[in-house]
Amino acid sequence: MNKDHIEAINTENMKLAGDMAIELRNINEQYFIMNGKRKTYNILTYGCQMNEHDSEKIGGMLTSIGYEETNDESNADLVIFNTCLIRENAELKVYGKLGEVKGLKRSRPDMIVSVCGCMMQKEETRQNLLKKFKFVDIIFGTNTIQELPGLIYDVEVNKKKSVDIIDNTELIYENMPKARKFKYKALVNITYGCNNFCTYCVVPYVRGREKSRLPEEIINEVKALAADGCKEVTLLGQNVNSYGSNLEEKFTFAQLLYELNKIDGIERIRFMTSHPKDLTDDLITAIKECSKICNHVHLPVQAGSNYVLNRMNRRYTKEHYLKLVEKLKKEIPDVAITTDIIVGFPGETEDDFLETVDVVKNVQYDSAFTFLYSVREGTKAAEMEDQVPDDVKHDRFNRLLDVLYPIVLERNIQCIDKVYPVLVESVSKTSNNYLTGRTEHFRLVHFMGGEDLIGEIVNVKITDVKTFHMEGNIVQ
Repeated sequence: MNKDHIEAINTENMKLAGDMAIELRNINEQYFIMNGKRKTYNILTYGCQMNEHDSEKIGGMLTSIGYEETNDESNADLVIFNTCLIRENAELKVYGKLGEVKGLKRSRPDMIVSVCGCMMQKEETRQNLLKKFKFVDIIFGTNTIQELPGLIYDVEVNKKKSVDIIDNTELIYENMPKARKFKYKALVNITYGCNNFCTYCVVPYVRGREKSRLPEEIINEVKALAADGCKEVTLLGQNVNSYGSNLEEKFTFAQLLYELNKIDGIERIRFMTSHPKDLTDDLITAIKECSKICNHVHLPVQAGSNYVLNRMNRRYTKEHYLKLVEKLKKEIPDVAITTDIIVGFPGETEDDFLETVDVVKNVQYDSAFTFLYSVREGTKAAEMEDQVPDDVKHDRFNRLLDVLYPIVLERNIQCIDKVYPVLVESVSKTSNNYLTGRTEHFRLVHFMGGEDLIGEIVNVKITDVKTFHMEGNIVQ
């Protein structure tokens, strides 16, 4: 399907969705006139930043058709579960919460309950939910967010349940309203889907094959964000390093970073996630040369054993990964490197696990997301016979943290008495007198200050550190 054909389909589909949205907006305006209040929605988001950004799109659409957001799901007219399928724990949380909402639905039958996101892209999971939770009114997937107004219309006007799932599509719908959580920082999709097929991961099956947005669309979106006061953007993709691989005209991720670096108003550019097999020299150079790109690279290693990496289908070796880290540290001496690690992958032996520990010691990570391997049905890893016993997984997991946490703390200790620009994000959850923000290296910092500084970048001198955050004072 060529670019013109895709754009033509996009335009026609958006027109149909727009017509339905207008009808629903009129209905909701009549409701407002009659009742003196607007219908409300509540979105419960599970999973990664891609899901968070999808929820911003959903919220933007709902606001545009006359809904108002509420944090009180018990009184919401529309409750939406935006789900994750990457790990079993996230899936179980959704089922548990749906059980709670069942009682609300029984007492308030007019409440609309919807489930969307990655879980719904899997046929077996979707059918299981339809069977066990018959009170759910709307189901849609990651490729049909733009159809939500029509689905709500079917429930409210035609009084029928709505299910809309597309397994894979080349179409990209990004030009829709978004209810962004923050004004001063924003998530921006640059790719959708994934072509890597790691044997433990369901993403290619629930989000489809990799698709890149046109560079001019991304650049224009970031320019609009800057004009609206946004200071920091995070570029999102399952593998941002392979951005542009399906575009008709060659345009690399490094080229995109250079263009975004030119935009006035934007002060920080982040991105995630980087796949080690696609981390090129020109990308490292771009990070080094572009002043607005944060000196922080999230580079998932997943495992340190070449045997396990091969079984994971990661397509790099321990040696290749360590050379990349060495190159990053040489070219960008101040770089912070964070990672993802899976413990207990099928077939992992004690020696394999120790190879992972060796990588942690070698790299000296600034932080890491660590996970126990979770069986995901439909993946190749789920079919592997040599699953690691749970007690062994938990033992290795705890031993890994015993190595990792002192390293992270030591990296933070090295920051004491140094001054860092910090983007102020919010009032601290533990004290109204303190603010919370992040350095460009993604380190969390708490410091005393007033709410008027939220959204500003201030200089903070680090005075004390813990494993998971630092403390400091604002300085001129």
